[in-house]
Amino acid sequence: MPANTRLVRLLNASWFVWLLLALPGVVLTYRYARGAIFYGEYLHATGELGVRLLMLAMAVTPLKLMLPSAGWVRWLAQRRRYVGVAAFAYSLLHALAYLERQATFQAIVADAAELALLTGWIALLVMLVLAATSNNTSVRRLRTGWKWLHRSVYLAAALTFAHWILSAFDPSAAYVHLGILGALEAIRLILRYRATRPPGEHPRARRRE
Repeated sequence: MPANTRLVRLLNASWFVWLLLALPGVVLTYRYARGAIFYGEYLHATGELGVRLLMLAMAVTPLKLMLPSAGWVRWLAQRRRYVGVAAFAYSLLHALAYLERQATFQAIVADAAELALLTGWIALLVMLVLAATSNNTSVRRLRTGWKWLHRSVYLAAALTFAHWILSAFDPSAAYVHLGILGALEAIRLILRYRATRPPGEHPRARRRE
């Protein structure tokens, strides 16, 4: 079997995609458990990975509009659900690390009343619903409702960035990531508008009428 064929089969194997997505988390958790990295480093790394995977899942549509014939974009689009579930998994690790450091349930509730953490908890709940319905059975049962439900990913993203900005000592990285996602979404809206505009219509045509 040619090497290229073996590589394609490997990249298309579900277990291999899950392995790629899980590997950073396994390494981080192992190092954290061994004391090789500190609590703050683990908290930051898992949270940032969760955000980046969420952004990657959301970037699929803009990328498909910009590069409709690109093979790697089609490959990514077919595995968008995997990426979304992985985003939730890293966000869950982020939350579990925080919970493990809290002394009492009362302390958790008190912290959750603060906007910086409340936004994070709500984002995690929204992502939980999205992850739980990222399967073919849910698509069949919910039908058209599935697409409407999964549009709440925008709510999850907004809450996630609010949590990051409000809780970070230095929110510069959060603003950079937010700017990238905002640019991708702006491109999506522009390309969608162009695709739905009647052929040959000039943007200023209606204003002259």
